[in-house]
Amino acid sequence: MNAAFTTGKELQKMDPVFGQLSFDDHEQIVFCNDKDTGLKAIIGIHNSVMGPALGGTRMYNYANEWEALNDVLRLSRGMTFKAAITGLNIGGGKAVIIGDAKTQKTPELMRKFGEFVHSLSGRYITAEDVGMETKDMDIVRDVTPYVTGISEERGGSGNPSPVTAYGVYLGMKAAAKQQFGSDVLSGKKILVQGIGHVGETLVDYLTKEGALVTIADINEEKLNEVGAKYQAQIFRGDDLYSADVDIYAPCAMGATLNDTTVYKIKAKVIAGAANNQLADENVHGAILQERGILYAPDFLINAGGIINVYAELAHYDKAEIMRKTENIYNTTLEIFDFALANKITPHHAALTIAQNRINQRKLENSKK
Repeated sequence: MNAAFTTGKELQKMDPVFGQLSFDDHEQIVFCNDKDTGLKAIIGIHNSVMGPALGGTRMYNYANEWEALNDVLRLSRGMTFKAAITGLNIGGGKAVIIGDAKTQKTPELMRKFGEFVHSLSGRYITAEDVGMETKDMDIVRDVTPYVTGISEERGGSGNPSPVTAYGVYLGMKAAAKQQFGSDVLSGKKILVQGIGHVGETLVDYLTKEGALVTIADINEEKLNEVGAKYQAQIFRGDDLYSADVDIYAPCAMGATLNDTTVYKIKAKVIAGAANNQLADENVHGAILQERGILYAPDFLINAGGIINVYAELAHYDKAEIMRKTENIYNTTLEIFDFALANKITPHHAALTIAQNRINQRKLENSKK
């Protein structure tokens, strides 16, 4: 078909990157392929105004390449704002590897991925994400210095998940203070969806404070293991979004707050570790606010991980990592106040403050 005679919808199909709904003026998208190792990966650099793009690598068995591209576009954009709102001098990027991390990940594949990262000459710095372990980052480090989250034995900051969980816990406490008048979580009914590295550590924090924790996960074995370890209740219902809880903590994949679920949720606070929880940040954030549900912006409260790995670049110690992470509590309360004062959603409040910082740096750079 001649492009001159195609409809707008057809043209969009012909624009697989720039035509994507999640494309947000990303600076660079790199497609990586290696026949020998089976590597198929996409690296997304969203914005480097604040510095080189930093963001983890996710290995996931995506249904198709469109799904993988959409994910890397959304995730890399989120990293830009996560770094900016947290006050870090770093840009936003992300990478996804298409495949099953349990059966298809090999040392050879990780080395080859590291070579692709290295070819970007430091514009993108990778780290650990879903489907990755610290040992994988150590393998990447064998072929490139542009990786963080390597093991402490090799001079790195180690697994960022515990620090991510701590930040989410503090963000949740700030949201509870805003919504319920107290940040005490003892006795609060909290549903944690997704009990991977971050989710399980969050369950630990919540249980120790005396919260009534219910857990949900697609991995039945992990569910039973974590349930027994922390005496957490396992969700056995048909629809977890309708669960009678005070706080919903999404800690798995994104977009769980969508056209269907936003009307079902009974929780009065949503605070979790998952990235891009709002399927449509304009529509679903507003609906939650109209329903009286307080949403703690995900890219703010889950920033402990990037704070942890950024320490390897900025050369600050564990004490400073924890200090910066603890500040998530205060920043979250400031975001809520800003949202109320400007009659906008907390998500847009956080985006606005982050974008203002980026704009200021861009202006400063232009004057140099």
